[in-house]
Amino acid sequence: MFITFEGIEGCGKTTQIKRLAWRLEERGVKLISTLEPGGTRIGQDIRKVLLDSKNSHLAPLAELILYAADRAQHIEEVIKPALDQGKWVLCDRFFDATVAYQGSGRGLDMSLIKTLNDLVTKGIRPDLTLLLDCPPETGIERAVKRININGEAGQDRFEREKMEFHKRVREGYLEIARSEQRRFAIIDATLSEDRVEEEIFRVVSPFIKYN
Repeated sequence: MFITFEGIEGCGKTTQIKRLAWRLEERGVKLISTLEPGGTRIGQDIRKVLLDSKNSHLAPLAELILYAADRAQHIEEVIKPALDQGKWVLCDRFFDATVAYQGSGRGLDMSLIKTLNDLVTKGIRPDLTLLLDCPPETGIERAVKRININGEAGQDRFEREKMEFHKRVREGYLEIARSEQRRFAIIDATLSEDRVEEEIFRVVSPFIKYN
């Protein structure tokens, strides 16, 4: 079972992945939790480049290719081996993020993005994608607060983008969800963390096989 979490900055993906992992492990589900970019040692170096606010001049095409490189390594080293072992994979962002951010947000060629995604994923697609949806203003406020609390100085290149960018990304996500309704579940991320957790588990629980 391959579950991806998607959404704009500050939507609560990281928190909810931890909560879902705990619930699943409590029920005997063998799983791994991972993220993009940065799910491998090589990916961690790529992540530093992509998120560092000093790299505001990074060309959109270079950004796209770096994400593709991170995903290729992630598939090869982490995701495919885990799925082959019968484990569940919970992933913080996957190829839908590239469509939303580099496609809808940056305006890059969608056919190029699809070609790159198809090439690096080797046919691996999520069984379920949870889109944690909230207004960009809410998400960015949360994200900036998190960065300040955690002392993630400099790791805020996307948070510094103009609000119009984040609005395009959100609409990009919603457009993908509308076009792939069987794979997507849209979760209202403006609810409390506990309510969001309950909604997510309601969607995921039918997939759990109890012995």
